[in-house]
Amino acid sequence: MAGKAKARREALRDKLVEIAETTIARDGMDAIRARDLAREAGCAIGAIYNVFADISEIVVAVNGRTFRKLGKSVAAAVQGAPEDPIEQLIAMSYAYLRFATDNPKLWRTLFDIQMSTEQEVPAWYLEELDHLFANIARPLARLFPKIDEDELDLMTRTLFSSVHGIVLLGVENRISGVPRDRLEQMIALLLRNITTKQTAS
Repeated sequence: MAGKAKARREALRDKLVEIAETTIARDGMDAIRARDLAREAGCAIGAIYNVFADISEIVVAVNGRTFRKLGKSVAAAVQGAPEDPIEQLIAMSYAYLRFATDNPKLWRTLFDIQMSTEQEVPAWYLEELDHLFANIARPLARLFPKIDEDELDLMTRTLFSSVHGIVLLGVENRISGVPRDRLEQMIALLLRNITTKQTAS
């Protein structure tokens, strides 16, 4: 009996996450409501809180799936890129831009949910984020073979933040951004200049 109860619980969990993912992709994170989730899942509202502590935990689970998809897109971009590490960084950045453009609400939810380093973030969530950063760190390690792990990690996060800022401004059509059709050019300009100057110094 315990095994069947656990299986039902896991099935409900997966169903709720799938429903939430579809809702966020269509309408954004603010559209997630317990009553709507329960109706679509065919369960009582109370059953949701037997599986998840709160709605934010469901959104975190959706974000985990989004990180996995984003990581796969970024990793796949390197497979078809030249061996040059700078070109690999550019290819990954273009993949990041395409993912954000194709999945704007899911992508934005990765950063809109209130989650700080002081909170107890699930280990699997941090692992997915680490996988994404590892894709960036590999070509950087080839460009800067003499730096230590801490500096490599800082550089990885710096480059990610820089590219993310360009993508965010462009995708949301902020006035301080650039036209959508010039985002790739801007990303390439940033990465080629930063990495070239650093390796020459």
